[in-house]
Amino acid sequence: MSETSYDRAPGDSGRARDTQGWDSSQVLVYTTGLLVATLLTATSFWVANTSLIWPPGVPLGLAVLAIAQMGIHLVFFLHITTAPDNTNNVLALAFGVLVVFLVVAGSLWIMTDLNNMLMPGRELMDLRMQR
Repeated sequence: MSETSYDRAPGDSGRARDTQGWDSSQVLVYTTGLLVATLLTATSFWVANTSLIWPPGVPLGLAVLAIAQMGIHLVFFLHITTAPDNTNNVLALAFGVLVVFLVVAGSLWIMTDLNNMLMPGRELMDLRMQR
């Protein structure tokens, strides 16, 4: 009896596995991801504590390293790829990013509006001080 694609988990190539259920290529992928993530984390600590980088550029450098770290986690650990069988995963991730963006942007918009509406203006403060 031949094995069909329904007999395997998504992404399972059907290759032989060792006794723990791990394929040697899976171990390599996770190990590579761990090494790259560790390197990016160490680089982030170095960027935050060095005087070799222009000080106003440190936040930008940390943001770039954080985005790279997220990409590494998505590819190596969550296995989010652009393969045809991962379309639902990519769409779910995109929707999650959209929701987080809307919540953060909406919160900032509301807080800015409240700050402008509730705080007395500089002119009003000066007028009260003159009386």
